[in-house]
Amino acid sequence: MRVRLLGSVDVEGEGVPRPVSGLRRRAVLAVLALAAGEVVSTDHLIDVVWNGRPPATARNTLQSHVSYLRRMLGGRESIVARAPGYLLTVGTDLQVAADLIEESRQTADPDRKVARLGAALNLWRGPPLAGLTGLSRLEGEAERLAGIRLDAVRALLDARLARGEHAAVVPELTELIRHQPHHEHLHGQLMLALYRAGRQADALRVYQRLRRSLADDLGVDPGTPVSELQAAVLRHDPSLDPPEPRTEPDGRDGSVPRQLPGDVPGFTGRDSTLAELDALLEPAAEPCAVRVAAITGTAGVGKTALAVHWAHRAAGRFPDGQLFVNLRGFAPEARAVDPAEAVRQFLDALGVPAGRIPADPDAQAALYRTRLAGRRTLIVLDNARDSAQVRPLLPGSPDCLVVVTSRHELSGLVAEGARPIGVELPAAAEARELLVRRIGAARAAAEPDAVDEMVARSARLPLALTVVAARAAIHPRLPLRTVAAEMRNAGCRLAVLTGDDPSSDVRAVFSWSYRALTPPAARLFRLLSLHPGPDLSAPGAAALAGVPVERVRPMVEELARASLLMQHAAGRYGFHDLLCAYASGLAEQVDPAEDRGAAVRRVLDHYFRCAYASDRLLYPARDPLTPPPAPPAPDAGQPGDEQQALTWFAAEHRTLLAAVHLAVATHLDDRVWRLAWTMVTFLNRTGHWHDLTTVGFTALAAGRRLGDQFAQAQAHCFLAYAKTRLGHFEAADTELRQALALFDSAGDRAGRAHVHLNLAYTMDRRGRWPDALGHARLALELYRSAGHERGRAIALNSVGWCHALLGQYEQARDCCLEALPLLVELGDRNGQADTWDSLGLAQARLGRHDEAIASYRHAVDLIQRLGDHYREATTLVNLGEAQHAAGDAAAAGETWCRALAILERLRHPDAPVLRDRLAGLAVPCLG
Repeated sequence: MRVRLLGSVDVEGEGVPRPVSGLRRRAVLAVLALAAGEVVSTDHLIDVVWNGRPPATARNTLQSHVSYLRRMLGGRESIVARAPGYLLTVGTDLQVAADLIEESRQTADPDRKVARLGAALNLWRGPPLAGLTGLSRLEGEAERLAGIRLDAVRALLDARLARGEHAAVVPELTELIRHQPHHEHLHGQLMLALYRAGRQADALRVYQRLRRSLADDLGVDPGTPVSELQAAVLRHDPSLDPPEPRTEPDGRDGSVPRQLPGDVPGFTGRDSTLAELDALLEPAAEPCAVRVAAITGTAGVGKTALAVHWAHRAAGRFPDGQLFVNLRGFAPEARAVDPAEAVRQFLDALGVPAGRIPADPDAQAALYRTRLAGRRTLIVLDNARDSAQVRPLLPGSPDCLVVVTSRHELSGLVAEGARPIGVELPAAAEARELLVRRIGAARAAAEPDAVDEMVARSARLPLALTVVAARAAIHPRLPLRTVAAEMRNAGCRLAVLTGDDPSSDVRAVFSWSYRALTPPAARLFRLLSLHPGPDLSAPGAAALAGVPVERVRPMVEELARASLLMQHAAGRYGFHDLLCAYASGLAEQVDPAEDRGAAVRRVLDHYFRCAYASDRLLYPARDPLTPPPAPPAPDAGQPGDEQQALTWFAAEHRTLLAAVHLAVATHLDDRVWRLAWTMVTFLNRTGHWHDLTTVGFTALAAGRRLGDQFAQAQAHCFLAYAKTRLGHFEAADTELRQALALFDSAGDRAGRAHVHLNLAYTMDRRGRWPDALGHARLALELYRSAGHERGRAIALNSVGWCHALLGQYEQARDCCLEALPLLVELGDRNGQADTWDSLGLAQARLGRHDEAIASYRHAVDLIQRLGDHYREATTLVNLGEAQHAAGDAAAAGETWCRALAILERLRHPDAPVLRDRLAGLAVPCLG
């Protein structure tokens, strides 16, 4: 869902506009949406909506209007009641436009500026806030939004001039000036466009018309910038020549993804198919059409190699980046990528802050399409199961191009306009060239008949040819006729490949290569099919095999040399799903069920132990599990510090999520919720709150199957963390109260205290400060009675914070000063930072500005060491407030500039607010 303000005020859901009936309802929605995520007081709403003349029933009527709007927007959480009024939690087209305009300011590349600004301007559907006539208090807002549009138009024209569109912008500027006859900047742009188009005389006439118009209508002369431009035109000043195009290095800012896998070495043939793909680079025949290529063919025929190779050839045509995802459509159902997960991965790659990603999958897909609007981005969706898996990943912009690969025909996409591109077996000559390139021309020329037999017995299937070539390359002195004879003796007589699963047809090629493996490598190959994630490292492989890492590395290298395992990133390996299916079948035939089960338990325990140890590095003050797991194996590659732990989690994130699902599938529920527990800190800190929701629900179901009240309570807490971070405070309260009942039933006082502490936070965020103080006090008493010193210290800070919110600053100061020594003794840097921040607020409100400044600086130092950038920015804002109150405006401005730099780097919605504040104070931020 999205509220639209840039035209008529309405609601958009799944791309369909939904009108809002009633002037007052539209006005309520507009006022809430214009507040940009801030609470709007009831009094202000009533004043604006009823134009300063409210009826006696206004408050009741307002509540009725809010109820109506909640139903339209999808639920109660869309508009949250928070003292002293209401908060809209859904996004708006104005926010999207503002983000795109801000992105245009952050790049020096005119092409990217044009793309961003064009996408932003496309969101205006007419005069902003249309349909709210007669409400004088919104007229100024409508003028402000119209001004934003005009500024964006001016910036877009500047960008188009910078990329050489001089003649093209002349008609547009002429029309704009007709409606803005005194707008000097537009006249200057038109003069520059005409001059660069070789029309110096016309440029000077534009200036003369502006001079006469200003003199006749306003009695003034043109300003200095346009006068100096006129003089420069007269003297043919070289500064007016078009500048050299500027680009950011490789376009590698945080929002320009480069996700393509490495190009395929030795790629050969497929010329006609590559030409079909090249044809898609031409502009779409219909302006609104999305260009989609559906590459289909049997497994192992080389669809992915073709798509990746062509994508590398075409990458230069897509300056806004390339997105890639392996949808694993033909992996077991539990391992196939959910489209919503792929959308979130793409939003991450496009630089969308996690806090700006909505909870609803349809809203995520809408945000994804919005982010791609106006961008020239190449999207490769590899190994799709069917059209339904692909549709949510299609952009809405004709500037993007999508390449999909699948074993199925994707007839649904083709019916909707995708171009079908069938990939057949290569011709004999192409198949021969593929093999020759891999084994060497001289060696092939010496034994041409053997090469022909190897091609024939591989049935020209590229995957089989790759495996055969690897076998020959591993033994360079082995005659090729011997290799061909081995294939012949293996009974490798392949039928014509038909159907969706040719694994039985290529089994002979695989078996021939498999039988050449040493027994340890062959066993590892079989067991790798049990691994839950998309790839793995050597320690993960060692856990599956139940051997030390130094023993597994030669096995992994042997499999890689045989092309039965591919290293697609440094130290991380995976294999083709046909090979996975073959390995899985072998494992079922060769390895007893108890051995396969033991391998699954070993690998799950490996990830649990490593994740638990990494979590302890991220959050050492967190209450440990009882009993804790055994430490990881010494050779498991365990991180040694906090930064290494973050890096480890980032590499294993998807594998850990898959491990949770594998534990469910294998009925290992005790491992399900414990694995989920280890991921909470990482997912929470890095903003993967949607993944946290998923593992929370999975852990809750496992706890219920186990009848384990503690596990269930923990899972409810996981869900509460996610919902709190996503701004769903009422839903978080519901989860916390369920956790509270379970902890109460189990007699777990520390657990109850923890829940009350979180309830204090959600009450604080909803503006219910007396309730927040009550929960904080309950938490403090429970922690004291449980002898939980760290909890007592954190609860003291929470009580102090709530006192400060209620204006009870002396009590707040006393609580914080009592908490700090305890937290220092316990080594809880996170708690210390929070407490110094709370103490700074109390001291500032008591007028002790020097003390407040010192406290905030303590907090900033600790937060910097924690690496929590958003908290650093918010605490810097507080420090600046204290410096400003102390009369040191220069120091305050410098501090706020530091905060602004962080917020802009994070692309956080707080950045424009702080930037406007600094502009109002005339504080320049350099750098």
